[in-house]
Amino acid sequence: MPAGLLADAPDGLLVPTGHGRTLRSPAHEVTFKVTGEHSRAASSFEVVVPPGFDVGAHVHARSEELFYVLEGELDVLAFEPRVRTGDDWRHWESPSGRRTVRATPGTVIVVPPGCPHAFANRTDSPAKMFFQASPPPDHERYFEELIEILDRGGPPDHAAIAALRDRYDIEQLTPLRHDADREP
Repeated sequence: MPAGLLADAPDGLLVPTGHGRTLRSPAHEVTFKVTGEHSRAASSFEVVVPPGFDVGAHVHARSEELFYVLEGELDVLAFEPRVRTGDDWRHWESPSGRRTVRATPGTVIVVPPGCPHAFANRTDSPAKMFFQASPPPDHERYFEELIEILDRGGPPDHAAIAALRDRYDIEQLTPLRHDADREP
């Protein structure tokens, strides 16, 4: 290969353990690992899900997501249910009989556009997951604005969260909750 072509090749990105820009609130902690500045394919995040956090069932028209559970346990949903009940997704069932599952470390969840999905930490310990969203940078901006809303204190401002989700290709099917029912 001619030397000139090698000189034009972009450098890769290495994000060491413990690095990346972290956004924190009592209800969420997100560390940006790879952003749209570094990748045309996807944004990548490390997400700490505190006990009692339920993102609520939602669907994206154009985004694809991948979740990889690193630590702890999360209840997850990734299917179209027979009936989209409006308050709680944990009892949903698909036409083929699929139900929500308890995801443990090493579990991978892939969510194509149009697929309802959710995760919740119903345990007493934080969970951690690697999360990838395509295309970038929508989820980066969404997380920045969501953290601002959740940082205001008190119960989540559902109207502000609904407006935010409308802007970023998120159709909310059940409510986002913090301090959702946990297992005894």
